[in-house]
Amino acid sequence: MTTRFNVPLGDPVPPPDARGPDGRVLTGRYCRLEKLDAAAHGPALWACAQAEPADRWAYLGDTGPFAAEDEAAFADLVATHAASPDPFFYAVIPEEDGAAKGWLSLMRHDIPNGVIETGWIWLSQALSATRAATEAHYLAMAHVFDDLGMRRYEWKCNALNAPSCNAATRLGFTAEGIFRQHQIARGLNRDTAWYSILDREWPQVKAGFEAWLDPANFDAEGQQKSRLQDLRGA
Repeated sequence: MTTRFNVPLGDPVPPPDARGPDGRVLTGRYCRLEKLDAAAHGPALWACAQAEPADRWAYLGDTGPFAAEDEAAFADLVATHAASPDPFFYAVIPEEDGAAKGWLSLMRHDIPNGVIETGWIWLSQALSATRAATEAHYLAMAHVFDDLGMRRYEWKCNALNAPSCNAATRLGFTAEGIFRQHQIARGLNRDTAWYSILDREWPQVKAGFEAWLDPANFDAEGQQKSRLQDLRGA
């Protein structure tokens, strides 16, 4: 039986040809993303975790900070992340020394709707303001849109987390609003800021990343010549 609606319902779209993360290594010029492995990546990540200022853990769920006596708890956390299918965790490994210096995940795999989110992002202080950190996000995005066939890529963070909100904007996400009293984190209210990139926006975002990551965009001292936002035309 056919039902006729006399109200707008949206544009027709075919079912997305989407799939979840498949564990392949994502390789760039400055870093690579490997499926997180507790044995292979845990020791290097622990070395980074001990050097982290406490504030860098403030908005990462109930995780951290970690002192020397917390090595076993950190190892358990890495093992739990590594075994998780969703979120699916990647170790972020700069090519300069091949040691893992952080992680990120692809989570909330909504295959029927072609939607996936990046989250649980911990890029250690060793990755701050590096080309590898930016490229890690680019590699994840390219995998999401070019390999996995997703229609929408989401970024959510505590609305009080100004660095994360700024990072989302810099990376090409569009702010969509604040979900008030969305969660309780560390026993505190969390309002959540939502951001997204759509598949139709990805070509422009991708071109901006590739122009920014080009070695020609950096001077002899390694300083950028053009900002990512400017190269994207945002």
